[in-house]
Amino acid sequence: MNQRAFGIFDHLERRDQPLDGIFEQRLALIADADSAGFLGYHLAEHHATPLGMAPSPGIFLAAVAARTRRIRLGPLVYLLPLYHPLRLVEEICMLDNLSGGRFDIGVGRGVSPFELAYHHVPFMDAREIFEEALAAIVTGLRNPQLNHRGQHYRYDAVPMELAPAQRPNPPFWYGSATPDSVLFAARHGMHMVGNGPNAALKKFTAMYAEELKKHKGGPDDLNPHIAEPRRGAIRHCYVAADDADLDAAARPAYRAYYNNIVKLWLDFRTIPAYGFTDDLDLARRNDVAIAGTVGEVRDQVGSFFEHSGCDYLVLSFAFGNLTHEQSRHSLERFTTQVMPQFAPRG
Repeated sequence: MNQRAFGIFDHLERRDQPLDGIFEQRLALIADADSAGFLGYHLAEHHATPLGMAPSPGIFLAAVAARTRRIRLGPLVYLLPLYHPLRLVEEICMLDNLSGGRFDIGVGRGVSPFELAYHHVPFMDAREIFEEALAAIVTGLRNPQLNHRGQHYRYDAVPMELAPAQRPNPPFWYGSATPDSVLFAARHGMHMVGNGPNAALKKFTAMYAEELKKHKGGPDDLNPHIAEPRRGAIRHCYVAADDADLDAAARPAYRAYYNNIVKLWLDFRTIPAYGFTDDLDLARRNDVAIAGTVGEVRDQVGSFFEHSGCDYLVLSFAFGNLTHEQSRHSLERFTTQVMPQFAPRG
């Protein structure tokens, strides 16, 4: 298995301050993560919701590339049904070169039917569109011309004047929350990032490893240059100075995050499909959040690596209505008092 590593996951949620200030503070936090040795920065894409203030992730990632030196960066995920594949290939090539070959490509179809509907993409068609778009993007990244004929896209000998810095393409990542998505990631040799309890992740990572053996190096391998893809999971994280800090900062921030992530579901009078909770303590018991004092966080991180089968822990330090200072202090406690026990400085 790969050496253990940590990454950053980010929704870039709206807070009660001007948007330019949110961007600037987040760029400063990512620069801190870069200096601390985090492996990657992974930015979510959302639309028409306070959950995501970077609906065009490539623009924000270009700014991240300019402010960092070592940390890898990329979307988790590009919502492929919302993109013109040719334009996205060109954007990926630009970002990979601007970052000095540090770009990673997370891809998906989107989990919110409402966000897709606002773009006039039928949710039931999204899987088919996603798979065809992915095939066209891979072809465009790997070849001097883009030739593709399918149900949704057609390209006839389009000259690809741009090429990615990483060959044959930047590494691909896939969010894997169901057995089918785990198998899809493994069959395509993609880095896998899941969520959910450690015990469920253990089953998923074992399934992934078995399926990967059958397909690695085959014609559908999107990461032929990656000997052993990462198996990771996302967790919200708050390292508190003490219990009072946890009560004052993390618990209300987690409720604010919950309100953001379920907003569109509630706007349409539907039940959120993914079992979200606004209770930080319940989230900790269910292994979907890591929070507490330094010692408690160390124990939770240790349990994750011991019981999940993962080698990559992707943490969200800025969520809900946490202030920049609260996120910065939490990140600093993690990088100085927790992280060194589990992963070498990158």
